[in-house]
Amino acid sequence: MERLRQDGPPLIGPYAVLGGLDEEHERRRTPERRYIARAADGRRTVLVHLPHPGIDPVRWAAEAEAARRLSVPGFASVTEVTGTDVPPWYVTPYTPVLPLPAVLAAHGGPLPEPVVRVLGAALAGALAAAHAQGVTHAGVSPAAVLLGVDGPSLACFGAVRAVAPDGERRLGSPALDPGCLAPEQAEGGRPRPLGDVYGLGAVLAYASTGHTVPEREELPVSLRGPVTACLARDAARRPSAADLAALLAAHGTGPRTTAQPSAPTPTVIDTRRFPLPARVVAALARQSADVLVALPPAHARKAGQP
Repeated sequence: MERLRQDGPPLIGPYAVLGGLDEEHERRRTPERRYIARAADGRRTVLVHLPHPGIDPVRWAAEAEAARRLSVPGFASVTEVTGTDVPPWYVTPYTPVLPLPAVLAAHGGPLPEPVVRVLGAALAGALAAAHAQGVTHAGVSPAAVLLGVDGPSLACFGAVRAVAPDGERRLGSPALDPGCLAPEQAEGGRPRPLGDVYGLGAVLAYASTGHTVPEREELPVSLRGPVTACLARDAARRPSAADLAALLAAHGTGPRTTAQPSAPTPTVIDTRRFPLPARVVAALARQSADVLVALPPAHARKAGQP
């Protein structure tokens, strides 16, 4: 949990802010401003999401409301939306989670190839379920991936649509990671399922190498084919999310790359359903402990008194 900055909101609606979810240097590439907050009665901790300054609040709130109506396994569940406050905000339940950039920071570098494969299969499965319902996520990026002990979930639903309507160029927005934006969406095209696949390819590249636009040779051998296919500029050459999920779930048959001596230890802990590097498990435990003992700012506590 990141310390609340002086310009951060001490209160968002009825929630007292405890701290930020995202590291300060990652906020420009994060589609939303995200805070860990506590209800006035102290009984409930939540994640509160706000738009970046400059994003159309009406369009952003419409995407939040659309997310609230969804029921897609693997998508972050939206439980409360207010489009009337300035700025608008919405709420998702809180469990200890780290955005993917924070996961790599905690681990000390790119994730082990088996972890990336399991991560990709889970995310591709979630997108396949959404696409089968006629839903396009339109916001897949490293910051949109929240990872906890039960596995990943996708947040930041509709970030591409919120930034600009169809027909308007979307490059240069502080709310979008340019490496994750499919070419057709960058030019203003309507977000479609294969644009999600492009974003997922960038996520897997990031998890494997630390950046979203790697050279092909930087990728683990067993992931080069799938990731390169996802990042094809021609959408018709990308796999579907369902095909990608099946491919990643299968055991790789190609040679594995050998870890360099300076690379972080690949020690992985099998949690309830998802294998996590030990350092990531420790970071999640620290966040949980920090939230348990955190007090909101004094002026927020005073404002919340009856």
